[in-house]
Amino acid sequence: MPNTDTKTPLRTGFLRSFIRWLVIGVVLLWSLAALILVTARWIDPPTTAVHIQRRLQAWIHHTPYRERYKFIPLSQISSDLQHAVIAAEDSHFYQHHGFDWHEIQIAAEDDLEGDRTRGASTITQQLVKNLFFGTGRSIMRKGAEATLVPVAEFVLGKRRILEIYLNVVEWGPGIYGAESACRYYDETAARNMGRQQAARLAAILPAPLKRRPERMNNYSAIILRRMGQMGW
Repeated sequence: MPNTDTKTPLRTGFLRSFIRWLVIGVVLLWSLAALILVTARWIDPPTTAVHIQRRLQAWIHHTPYRERYKFIPLSQISSDLQHAVIAAEDSHFYQHHGFDWHEIQIAAEDDLEGDRTRGASTITQQLVKNLFFGTGRSIMRKGAEATLVPVAEFVLGKRRILEIYLNVVEWGPGIYGAESACRYYDETAARNMGRQQAARLAAILPAPLKRRPERMNNYSAIILRRMGQMGW
């Protein structure tokens, strides 16, 4: 008959060791992500989790893939495009500290009523997701993202957050950043974008693989109206 008294301490010891190393691994990964955010204050990200994800997807499905990605200073992105993206994606960007609790409450109420029509992620949250987590959705990803958002707000500041976001965000198949998007869709530099062009470009951000700027008449009009209400 097996000696259960001997096996129980062994199992308990193994479980404790496993949990200990799991916690250490999570802490190390979080620390690495936080360190990357600190370095991003001065160093432009060479790639992101979304960029890598799209490359892998193209390789797995044997589909052609060409990446367009050019990082430019915020001063070379027209103020109209900056304002259009803020109006479209995060109208309280300069008021919150990483989380827009008002939008989160509205989204939660919509979920309870089964009528969810918009997300509540801020530009800071989207940046963290783009840099480290890709496009997947899970409770664990949301939890990890929530712990890194305050770090991004603290070490980067609003201007650098906006600069990195506008340069790394996905704007179409293989198209990343404002400069690449402007060159691809409007055949002009990001510094030359006017209000109408900027609003149409910002309108595709929620679904950049499905939308095209020339089809965004209704939503771009909403964005332009928001810009006016915000004093832009």
